[in-house]
Amino acid sequence: MLIDIRDITKVYQMGDQQVHALSGVTVGVDRGEYVAIMGPSGSGKSTLMNLIGCLDTPTSGSYVLNGREVARMTDDELAAIRNQEIGFVFQTFNLLPRTTALQQVELPLVYSGVSRKERRDRALKALEAVGLTERMSHQPSELSGGQRQRVAVARALINNPSILLADEPTGNLDSQTGAEIMSLFDQLNQRGNTIVLVTHEEDIAAHARRIVRILDGKVRDDRPNERRAPATAAAPA
Repeated sequence: MLIDIRDITKVYQMGDQQVHALSGVTVGVDRGEYVAIMGPSGSGKSTLMNLIGCLDTPTSGSYVLNGREVARMTDDELAAIRNQEIGFVFQTFNLLPRTTALQQVELPLVYSGVSRKERRDRALKALEAVGLTERMSHQPSELSGGQRQRVAVARALINNPSILLADEPTGNLDSQTGAEIMSLFDQLNQRGNTIVLVTHEEDIAAHARRIVRILDGKVRDDRPNERRAPATAAAPA
């Protein structure tokens, strides 16, 4: 199992009050799965996403990622996990304003100490995978919203991560462009990428092969998406 979360709780101290964002959540994700985590605002889905992405730590419970207990990792090990094991795609794209698409995609490899030639070669392949090779020299201001998100997806894929973690990836896009991005995620999953998608929109979650519904910090439902056939992916990336 790639993601093995057992009886996770997360409690925030807000002044004199304790807020229980997650209460005994247990979720597992196998390599190659495409899972949507759904819930309304305040349900705990964003907190769960932050825990999966090693951006936050649980108050109690166990999280084993790719065979390693996250709670036992050092800060440097967690930083390496975020750079190499998990590819992040955010609603707001998080692109640098005066940097070309190619340079944006290369960035995680700079932090990994990869040579300039290998960075360029791998970034070009990642841009090709999202259909954006011809825009590699353009800055974000010269790209449409959908193209910016494709750059973000290419950047997330550059280190061949175990998990592609997407937080409301179509939230800033019109419906047609959003559909194109979701089609891209479908293609990536068919190639073997493990995808965990966080959303509050039913039509976006409908692309996943399994839907986990969170409410009031607890898993209320976890079942396969009957509208999607089982994956026929190649060997997982």
